[in-house]
Amino acid sequence: MTDRKGAIRVGIGGWTYEPWRGGAFYPPKWPIRRELEYASRHVTAIEVNGTFYSGFKPATFAGWRDTAPDGFVFALKASRYCVTRKVLAEAGESIARFVGQGIVELGEKLGPILWQFAGTRRFDADDFGAFLKLLPSAHEGVALRHAVHVRHETFATPAFVALCRAAGVAIVYARSDDYPAIADVSGDFAYVRLEDAQEAEPLGYAAAGLDGFAAMARDLAAGRTPDGLPRVADPARVVPRDTFVFLINGAKVRAPAAAMALLERTGTV
Repeated sequence: MTDRKGAIRVGIGGWTYEPWRGGAFYPPKWPIRRELEYASRHVTAIEVNGTFYSGFKPATFAGWRDTAPDGFVFALKASRYCVTRKVLAEAGESIARFVGQGIVELGEKLGPILWQFAGTRRFDADDFGAFLKLLPSAHEGVALRHAVHVRHETFATPAFVALCRAAGVAIVYARSDDYPAIADVSGDFAYVRLEDAQEAEPLGYAAAGLDGFAAMARDLAAGRTPDGLPRVADPARVVPRDTFVFLINGAKVRAPAAAMALLERTGTV
């Protein structure tokens, strides 16, 4: 067993959300144009949803890069045109367009690319395997990391895990009230989405729940397989892994507080 650990980063989804203003997260009268500046100094990663719906100019990514502090990471949700098509194997042109729009301007602050599929998307081994082969490992000298978020029960099979492991692509473990979860580790990093926060809890979750998430993140970063998670294949080999945990959806108003509490518990503030 190695004593080395991967980095743990904890974040939220986006940074523009009206209920976070006025003191809920952002200080009263904090300028909207400086919300990324504030958010990126209170969490260590942000998952960007806007890239799912539209493209951005290279200067926009460069601006995000220059606003966030050293060590911060942006995870980008890939374009809907890549993941909503009937035949995924035909997504090559859309993938190239998404990757080539200027995301590499983020440089070292470019985190994983999240490929999120609709809950109606069923597992087709041949088509999904062909899609994974289209994902580039680098662009213009910048390494790219990929995570797939599937939400249909047909993906809960060792064949899906085997495809992702062969491609070096991470499977997103998402705690959700709406979709089944798959927690098998498949890439050289781990990607977790906590989607079931409760607004009645000031921190989104009870203290015991946050303690459990912190322990899970530490296990994943150390390369261990956390107990009690829904897996469908044999455990992955034990190697340290960078671990990304996003507090997202659910009671979104509680996401920043939950993320900051989890950062404190993981000792990565």
